[in-house]
Amino acid sequence: MNGDVELVLAAGADLGEGPTWDVAAEVLIWVDITAGLVHRFDPKTGHDDALDVGRQVGAAVPTASGWLAIAASDGFSLVDPETGRVEPVAAVEPDVPETMMNDGKCDAAGRFWAGTKDDEGRRPLGALYRLETDRHLVRVLTGVTISNGLGWSLDQRTMYYIDSPTHRIDRFDFEPESGAVSNRRPLVELPQAWGLPDGMTVDEEGFLWVAFWDGSAVRRFSSDGGLISTIEFPVSRVTSCAFGGRDLSELYVTSAKNGLSPEQLNDQPLAGGLFRLSPGVRGLPADPFPG
Repeated sequence: MNGDVELVLAAGADLGEGPTWDVAAEVLIWVDITAGLVHRFDPKTGHDDALDVGRQVGAAVPTASGWLAIAASDGFSLVDPETGRVEPVAAVEPDVPETMMNDGKCDAAGRFWAGTKDDEGRRPLGALYRLETDRHLVRVLTGVTISNGLGWSLDQRTMYYIDSPTHRIDRFDFEPESGAVSNRRPLVELPQAWGLPDGMTVDEEGFLWVAFWDGSAVRRFSSDGGLISTIEFPVSRVTSCAFGGRDLSELYVTSAKNGLSPEQLNDQPLAGGLFRLSPGVRGLPADPFPG
């Protein structure tokens, strides 16, 4: 494994999150949640476009039509990346002002999964949602504090999920035809000294890659929860990761400077940057929302 970490964009993001590789466009989509920006980074040119969607945005994924689907503070929407026009699809928790949408991604059938988080990060006010391909919204899970990483096993029979303050990676039985989940149980309990488990992705071997907020690391786990490797970063608030590049052999990692003190920012000048490494294994192509 080549674990050398490269800074590819000194973005200075307040809360960089949610990287997703757009296979068709060959760009990395990622968000700065608190700034309300959806970014598209082109590794061929090093250019990064930022689209202001006018609201906090927890996740963005490509669609089959070329638009973007976002999970934002007011719910799920579609966005025209050329004009910035936002088309609301499904409101989420309009009666709960203390929550906002956080991490999300699509499953193999194109259903867009994303959850909400308590704005104080300590109350179980949030939930996990599934936006069906026909735009019908399903609330899947309640009692969530900080909805975060999502992933699926290679056979699509297991869904992995992180509610950060639990310090666990959980797994569900997953029904790929309907998207139904059941039988939630821990995959692995994580030491609190590692920081909070955050965003997650799954590689072509079925192993899980998890970013650790206040942990300065991304860790790789086997499908039975065993720790395989740890990659350290020059920033503490590592937020999420996704495989990208033409052959999906590069791991892109987002980070944040949100909440860091002036002293910490002085010690971490790359906080909020976008990083890349070649881990020696490929990822899986991200599935788009039908749009």
